Amino acid sequence: MNNKWIKDRIFYQIYPSSFKDSNQDGRGDLVGIIQKIPYLLDLGINALWINPIFTSPMMDGGYDIVDYFQIDPRFGTMQDFNNLIKVAKKKQLRVILDLVCGHTSEQHPNFIKSSQANRNFESDSYIWSNHWFESPNDYKFISGRYERNGNYLVNFFSTQPALNYGFQQIDHPQWQISYLDPRAEKNYHRLIKIIQFWLNKGIDGFRVDMADSLVKNDPQKQATCWLWRKIFSELRPKYPEAVFISEWSHCQALNEAGFDVDFMLDHSWNPYSRLLRLEKHGQPSVFNPQGGDLGKFIDEYLNWYQQIKGHGLIGNISGNHDFERLCPQYSQEQCKIIIAFLLCLPGVPFIYYGDEIGLKYLKNLKSFEGAYTRTGSRTPMKWNNQKFYGFSETKPLIPLEKGTNCVDQQIKDPNSLLNTIKRMIEFRKSSKDLIGEEIEFLTRDYPITMKRNNLIIIVNPLKSDLKINIDLTNLKLVTLIGKVTKTLIATNSLAIYQAI
Repeated sequence: MNNKWIKDRIFYQIYPSSFKDSNQDGRGDLVGIIQKIPYLLDLGINALWINPIFTSPMMDGGYDIVDYFQIDPRFGTMQDFNNLIKVAKKKQLRVILDLVCGHTSEQHPNFIKSSQANRNFESDSYIWSNHWFESPNDYKFISGRYERNGNYLVNFFSTQPALNYGFQQIDHPQWQISYLDPRAEKNYHRLIKIIQFWLNKGIDGFRVDMADSLVKNDPQKQATCWLWRKIFSELRPKYPEAVFISEWSHCQALNEAGFDVDFMLDHSWNPYSRLLRLEKHGQPSVFNPQGGDLGKFIDEYLNWYQQIKGHGLIGNISGNHDFERLCPQYSQEQCKIIIAFLLCLPGVPFIYYGDEIGLKYLKNLKSFEGAYTRTGSRTPMKWNNQKFYGFSETKPLIPLEKGTNCVDQQIKDPNSLLNTIKRMIEFRKSSKDLIGEEIEFLTRDYPITMKRNNLIIIVNPLKSDLKINIDLTNLKLVTLIGKVTKTLIATNSLAIYQAI
């Protein structure tokens, strides 16, 4: 772990198109973010992750980039960005951006050059097969689009050609190059320049998109880990405070590749999935009000945690732009308990914009800028009960969720989801026990009972009251979350912090 400052940070993820529209064009922008910094500070937020704001045709919500060194006019100007960083620094608010390092837009000038029939400086910058008939089934190739006699490899959509960092295993030597080949270094050096440009602008680091995707045919990710270590060895001496957060969701991101934080994402059957999302697999998750397999979650979470301990931190997310929100699967009362629990885990909490007011996932929306089913998690923030809920004075580009669960309404209610999360953030930031890395689960049965250094946290996500089955006589700090019977801990030596 290279960056101590991140240990006490509460991140807030902003999808910029949907946060606050300042110029009334139906899309959120950088000035809108600046306008809402007082709200974020009042919530207790001290770090921001902003999704891509770079020049893009928006075929995948900005994750298809044409110019890594310019702000897309949809979001404002470079001066707007400079003002955002200036205000954030004044308020001691850390800011990280997205780093899309594995692919570009097909409209990127380097790819257009690479697609030409004649050999040129960019021919090896992307991955092309050797002939237009050659499209091996174990790779995702796009055919018939350009004059070059070959097909190009993509990372995700057809509009996102994969940058060529080489291959770990070569099974098609006619067109594959080794990750150690000098031709693979071109994109490495370009990536360094992109990172340095924005760090010099004053940002505090990056969330790295598809961080494990760089070197191809790398089943154990050993070459990709090697490449990231090489990148960090060049950057960290110059930017020791910069933080790098990986979209990897595997312990090797921290203990082999050298990232500071790695997200525990909603991947099927992993600890996060077991905690909150198993219903889509036909089984109850741990936070299902009927109860799930708590012991299985504890085993898998601790296995992951022990592997990364001392190497970096887990990013604990309430949600993000790529999968369904907590609501309406969970009620606002349930979300209080869920987010409180996430704030009590070791690692770095990330609150997705709108989760603090219970913004709902909307099904069956028309795809917006390549989001498809993800569009329902990217709907505009609801600030007040006025027209378009204070997001804009004109019709938003993405439909709004109807209803009264807006910021202004919840601020007035001391028991609202918003105010509950605000109190929990304050509690986390004030508790040294929650900043440390130690965790122990004291039971394998409900209520969830865990020890964070000198603090006991008891969490009951079930419908009914539960009694505590451990001896708390000599404990000084106890936090109760959910319906927990307190009669067993009514002793004079105990300071009870009733969080929610």
